[in-house]
Amino acid sequence: MSELNNLENALEQVLDLATKQGATADVIASSSESFSLKSDQGELSEYKVTASQVIGVRVIKDEHVAISYSESLEPESLAQMVNQALTNASYTKKDAFQKIRAEGLTLRTEQPEIYQQDNATPEQKIELALSLERQIREKPLAKSAPYNGYSESSSILLLGNTLGTRCSHQERTLSCYTAALIDHNDKQAMHVAASVARTFDGLQADRVIRDAYNMAEALLEGEPIATGQYSVIFEQDALNEVLGAFGSCFSGESAKRGINPWREKVGEQVASPLLTFKDVAYMPGGHAIKAWDGEGFATGDTSLIEDGKLVGLLHNSATAAHFGVTPTANAGRSAKGTLSVTSRHDVIGAGKSSEAEVTAGEYLELVELQGVHSGADAISGEFSFGASGFLCRDGKRLKPVRGITVAGNFYTMIKEIDAVGNTVVPNYDGHFFSPLIRFARLNIAGK
Repeated sequence: MSELNNLENALEQVLDLATKQGATADVIASSSESFSLKSDQGELSEYKVTASQVIGVRVIKDEHVAISYSESLEPESLAQMVNQALTNASYTKKDAFQKIRAEGLTLRTEQPEIYQQDNATPEQKIELALSLERQIREKPLAKSAPYNGYSESSSILLLGNTLGTRCSHQERTLSCYTAALIDHNDKQAMHVAASVARTFDGLQADRVIRDAYNMAEALLEGEPIATGQYSVIFEQDALNEVLGAFGSCFSGESAKRGINPWREKVGEQVASPLLTFKDVAYMPGGHAIKAWDGEGFATGDTSLIEDGKLVGLLHNSATAAHFGVTPTANAGRSAKGTLSVTSRHDVIGAGKSSEAEVTAGEYLELVELQGVHSGADAISGEFSFGASGFLCRDGKRLKPVRGITVAGNFYTMIKEIDAVGNTVVPNYDGHFFSPLIRFARLNIAGK
């Protein structure tokens, strides 16, 4: 019997067991295979092949909710899992908002791009891992390449519930990465670069090597700049880090828990009129493509900020019921996890400014951030973290900058935007899409 059939049979057994005990339930079953390589000192330091499977159930009985999971698909293990979930539920506080609501849906992620056959040989993959390190070490100023590797994973994900909904999803992802460490004239700099793709041929190893080394070399002579307020452009992955630290402001779950400062601000102006922000289910080349959410509802696009106005939050069916709004199909749940809220592709809309207009005059380009999450308060919006980058003028880098601290308030920062570029591009892992954005002023502590 195939792996898929085993998962499907186990899922049906669990739903039948839950129904016979008077509960409603949804079940998530998954299996995955992964392969990873690491290179060190010209040799493979890791060659790892792993496989796993897990099945998890969320039961609801008399408004009591609980979960349990099993890594075995044997009938005895499945029965024990269901019994454990029901026992756990008997001790939980009643939750009138969590219900099994996705009824009679049959959904399958149909985009063939996310699961493509792998025709590369193990020898090609090994050579890639070794070449990442070798080519960095061949660079004139490189001391070493301390982190290098290749990885791939493929997975099958199923969801079913006692209301007849059945969903399936299959995907494969490959990645490679390297780090360049430069030690020159008693100064050190290191930069990590990566590429994520759906096929081996889609990996951009040459770009990864080039970006890792060139950025480390460019930052090597960096020094603090004068303390003051600067106009700032975050490199795309750095901007994604900052937005991630404050992402709970878009969550209906955090609003339900009373820890979302935008809970009462839907319909109000919360950002510059230049800013538009959406959660998008499908983006060409995206790596968060999935036809259904963690409850089995069809995913779609959700506008969050339009022309600076907060038009909604991300919801699963429970948070939507709590607030009396329409669900946005943003439920998150894994086989081992409880119901949550999650996004798909975070997309900042294109503005009207050309790159030349966004980068006109003097500004600070920040390409690396340190301690973002530990230095950010999602409720107050205050943040302070280390940064490196370049002092720039009219799109040209004037000098590298290191050893500075950038501080401000996120909720103020997004109101003070000078310009938004007219071209939207993906970040390195295909989860975040944005144009260039120039923020008017942030506090920089330097010298």
